[in-house]
Amino acid sequence: MGTWTPQHKPHYGREVEIRTTLQELLLYLIFLVNLCILSFGMVNPHMYYLNKVMSSLFLDTSVGGDERTNFKSIRSITDFWKFMEGPLLEGLYWDSWYNSEKLYDLKNSSRIYYENILLGVPRVRQLKVRNNTCKVYSSFQSLMSECYDRYTSGNEDLSEFGLKQDTEWTYSAPRTNSPWHWGFVGVYQNGGYMFTLSKLKSETKTKFINLRLNSWITRGTRVIFIDFSLYNANVNLFCIIRLVAEFPATGGILTSWQFYSVKLLRYVSYYDYFIASCEITFCIFLIVFTTQEIKNISEFKYAYFKSIWNWLELLLLALCFVAVFLNSYCIIQVFLLLGKLLKNTEEYSDFYFLAYWHIYYNNIIAITIFFAWIKIFKFISFNKTMSQLSSTLSRCIKDIVGFAIMFFIIFFAYAQLGFLVFGSQVDDFSTFHNSIFAQFRIVLGDFNFAGIQQASRILGPIYFITFIFFVFFVLLNMFLAIINDTYSEVKADYSIGRRPDFELGKMIKESYHNVLEKLNLRKPQKDEDKKNMKSGDLAEQARREGFDENEIQSAERMKKWKARLEKKYYSTEIQDDYQPVTQQEFRELFLYAVELEKELHYVSLKLNRVMRKVSALQY
Repeated sequence: MGTWTPQHKPHYGREVEIRTTLQELLLYLIFLVNLCILSFGMVNPHMYYLNKVMSSLFLDTSVGGDERTNFKSIRSITDFWKFMEGPLLEGLYWDSWYNSEKLYDLKNSSRIYYENILLGVPRVRQLKVRNNTCKVYSSFQSLMSECYDRYTSGNEDLSEFGLKQDTEWTYSAPRTNSPWHWGFVGVYQNGGYMFTLSKLKSETKTKFINLRLNSWITRGTRVIFIDFSLYNANVNLFCIIRLVAEFPATGGILTSWQFYSVKLLRYVSYYDYFIASCEITFCIFLIVFTTQEIKNISEFKYAYFKSIWNWLELLLLALCFVAVFLNSYCIIQVFLLLGKLLKNTEEYSDFYFLAYWHIYYNNIIAITIFFAWIKIFKFISFNKTMSQLSSTLSRCIKDIVGFAIMFFIIFFAYAQLGFLVFGSQVDDFSTFHNSIFAQFRIVLGDFNFAGIQQASRILGPIYFITFIFFVFFVLLNMFLAIINDTYSEVKADYSIGRRPDFELGKMIKESYHNVLEKLNLRKPQKDEDKKNMKSGDLAEQARREGFDENEIQSAERMKKWKARLEKKYYSTEIQDDYQPVTQQEFRELFLYAVELEKELHYVSLKLNRVMRKVSALQY
């Protein structure tokens, strides 16, 4: 059996380290630029303006006459039907130009604002709950014969009601691929009692009147959805609109809305094909980075997971893979469903499903590019100030964690207090998570003191004053004190030379000078000349500050001695194998220690002399 010889890891020189770091930084900057182009290519200002125009039309338009009822101000069933027969009807059907001239065939579809074609027909659906789904207290059972609980899938009513002849009176099962809706007072599934509107405005108005007269909305109604989709060919954008009216068990109506402007047809113009090339480049980068991380994990094993930057790298790769999966899924679904949805213009075109996943893809890309920018801090040592910031945060992280525990104990205590005392009176404290965000707003100066005081004239001011004192004046100033003290320590360490030996900025500068010297644009300088110039500058500065020649010569001798020893014992060129210390080397180290002791004794004497002079001046 042969003898196993340990293989020592090669120590790269400084030049190799510079080249490797710069290559890594350059490659990552190219990836970041590609990701930025990819992300900004998915959105454009037309999305905002299309959403703004549509929301103004369907949310802010009021009922004609003296009443100023719009969708946002709906509070009763009567207001809801007024909106359906008024602003909604007028907003969906644009029959002619402003001078009554017909511009297109009405059998095709309505064109909202003359530019946005209505895809298919709108759909209205409601979800109901069964009677006797809640338990009435025994003393009130004689007064209440009906009881309708809040909406859940278990309480949902699936039976026929009313006229029992059309789809609006019979229950339709939900589709498996459609997402649920998260409202103010419940999470609602698909399906329900639904009907589609007609192509003609007069028929739709008659439909609304019949439903109102036959009490389509009952006490069991918990939510009504109004869904329709638009397409603007001028800007190649789909606008998927959902208007929601929730009927909580407490009575009244809560309205909400969703306007999604998305680009489902991805590749139309030349710029779109350029974005497609960026997507391919993104996938190539993803493969390269994944291969590198797999190699690093196999090489360093468990030591790989000790670095926070490696965890950030894994998170970034995971987000990139999720983004690629969602993008591929959206493209495939659009390819499979778009033709089916546009085939029959007399039916409802459910683009909400496509828009829902497209919005998720946009959100994942947004989170990915956020962490991609954060990774830039990995190369933070190229600047002294940024390196100080990084050192400050890393050094005070334990103190910040301890402070955070104390801060959130007090913060959540006040949030619980605010929720229990003001929750039934003030909207900002209506739920526990609303109380948490309300307190963050108080810290930033955005608060409703009048509402707090009106809810409780005694506890309101006490809560507000003590919260401001303990959280704003005490805890936040403690947080700033931790940062300031740590930053002062880091700055002091940097001032005496305890700074990172590996500074990317210096390496870039040296590489730049080397390139200029090779191009004969700068005279080459020898290392000895550089050292002599630097030493001469320091000596001249010491003379100006009042040091005598003996002190200057002693400092230069100590500096040369120290440089020689560091070169011998701390050089990156030495091997990792064991090397015994010779008698001569031990003697040199001993003399160096003795010289350091003399210097420290000399400094101590000077400090004592200064302190005596200061004491004499005080008396």
